[in-house]
Amino acid sequence: MNVLITGGAGYIGTELTNRLNEDSTISNITIYDNLSKGNRNLFIGHPKLSSKVTFVNGDLLDSRKLNKALIGIDTVYHLAAKVSTPFSDQGSHEFEQINNWGTAELVNAIENSEVTTLIYLSSTSVYGASNSIVEKGTEPNPQTFYGISKLRGEGHVNRISNKINTYTLRCGNVYGYSKSMRFDAVINKFMFEANYNRKISVNGDGMQYRSFIHIDKVSEVLHKISECNLPSDTYHLTDLNLSVVEIIDELKELYPDLEMIFVNQHMKLKEIRVTSDKQINQLITLKNSFKTELSQFKERFTF
Repeated sequence: MNVLITGGAGYIGTELTNRLNEDSTISNITIYDNLSKGNRNLFIGHPKLSSKVTFVNGDLLDSRKLNKALIGIDTVYHLAAKVSTPFSDQGSHEFEQINNWGTAELVNAIENSEVTTLIYLSSTSVYGASNSIVEKGTEPNPQTFYGISKLRGEGHVNRISNKINTYTLRCGNVYGYSKSMRFDAVINKFMFEANYNRKISVNGDGMQYRSFIHIDKVSEVLHKISECNLPSDTYHLTDLNLSVVEIIDELKELYPDLEMIFVNQHMKLKEIRVTSDKQINQLITLKNSFKTELSQFKERFTF
């Protein structure tokens, strides 16, 4: 099988590439990435990738290059996106261009190719905020430019769901170590601050909930989903619903001298809790506790 990963040099893409690289059933892996985030860690150090991995420095809106890259591809993982935590409600143009029209360009190119499977990593941000637990079938109600653009991307994917296998995964906030790190996501940011500053800044009262999932579980599901005979559909890719205070309580176990600074403590921030998907969770073999995951993350810091 030949696969192409848009955004393959990114935070999640790096972990997925490493996992697919070890799969003997996969013949070729094409990394399609414009390196806009400036992270090139996939290309250096260990483990070294095999010769079946190739790189195309390309943009989603470059239709000529995209069509050429899709020649001979069987499965596409669409991970490339404009993600700007916590500024997901600023800069509407870039979100629209990359997440909406970039996805449209990819889907159009796939229609003219021999691709049989498209796996699209969407976001629970399409639900906006809710005081009730979001379940599968809940009507999306995005409230940020990021959430709106990801939902529009889903519409393009759904348009070809009757032609090829399509899997849309509404993913929670991803955390955990990757060779290509992101430190803007909340848990990763807290880990960095706790390890090096022993001080964490918390916006609001800390009681707001978010839906989370470890990066290793995300890459495992992405790897397995195209071979598990699930029907084309939209699925939740989530694991834990945690408040900021609950996250900090776990961090205090690792860093007993940790201090907290509350910013705008009087403000009640938006929150969302999302049910996990049993069909997707069956693909996950990793069963570490949240505390163990944080402890393993801590061990990755150099000092």
